[in-house]
Amino acid sequence: MRILSGIQPSGALHLGNYFGMMKPAIELQDRGEAFYFIADYHSMTSLFDPAERRQNTLDVALDFLACGLDPQKAVFFKQSDVPEVTELTWLLSTVTPMGLLERCHSYKDKLAKGFAPSHGLFAYPVLMAADILIYDSNLVPVGQDQKQHVEVTRDIAIKFNEQYGQTFVIPEPEIRESVAKVPGTDGEKMSKSYGNAIEIFGEEKVLRKKVMSIVMDSRSPAEAKPDADKNNAIQLLKLVAPTAVAQDFEDRLRAGGLGYGDLKKALFEHYWNCFADARKQRAELAANRDFVHQVLRDGATKARAKAQEVLKRARRASGLD
Repeated sequence: MRILSGIQPSGALHLGNYFGMMKPAIELQDRGEAFYFIADYHSMTSLFDPAERRQNTLDVALDFLACGLDPQKAVFFKQSDVPEVTELTWLLSTVTPMGLLERCHSYKDKLAKGFAPSHGLFAYPVLMAADILIYDSNLVPVGQDQKQHVEVTRDIAIKFNEQYGQTFVIPEPEIRESVAKVPGTDGEKMSKSYGNAIEIFGEEKVLRKKVMSIVMDSRSPAEAKPDADKNNAIQLLKLVAPTAVAQDFEDRLRAGGLGYGDLKKALFEHYWNCFADARKQRAELAANRDFVHQVLRDGATKARAKAQEVLKRARRASGLD
């Protein structure tokens, strides 16, 4: 079984990235042949500073390796180091109906949030389909918000196979509903572009301030809160603290008597401790960047070998050989 997942270098990685994509991906590297890439091509739809893209790409590599990605188990590489994916994107685009892309929620959501409409933003799902199909991926772990893109990938692959004969493996999404939406400081889905993210790594003082800024309602500490399970801080605590600890805080909040400030302080301590080992590992990796760059180069070599094989198959099927 081949597993495929990617993450954009559009800013510092946060708890939503970790629990929605990184942690499941790291666990899956023991279940099959894992291909994980840094989606620097994709980042070009929202990030336009070359120096920032280079730095973010390095930071993503450091973060992922520090959090447990094992280059001996997973193929880890930069998307742009496998240029074959752009040629496959064109082949796939010729069988992709406009209506399929027009129905994609992510494009409409981005426009609603003020993103400038561009062909790249509109055709994003086709590049994502190429990312998935070019490695004969069987399983694609994604958040709930990306499920539609995997469904689009399946539709495009089926259309190509119908047009030119059996060419692509049809992938399956794997979604963990319990962490499909990690709340940000404002209660909305945590996202770099929404300005509500709590980063995995960073300065303690800055991150503490972010945790303490999590939006709460105006109820007093003494009031019982029967909806305690929907509280943003409780939802985050369930991700970073032992189950019994998180349940205890939820019960105390539900019963009344627990102040929001105390809850946030507890959340920060558990969050800070959760990534203590990863912070140490990241510092060691940052001091040995040659190793990190070599990991990405080695990963690209392995990824390109598979990509060239699949692209050759697609070219032959479509009469381009």
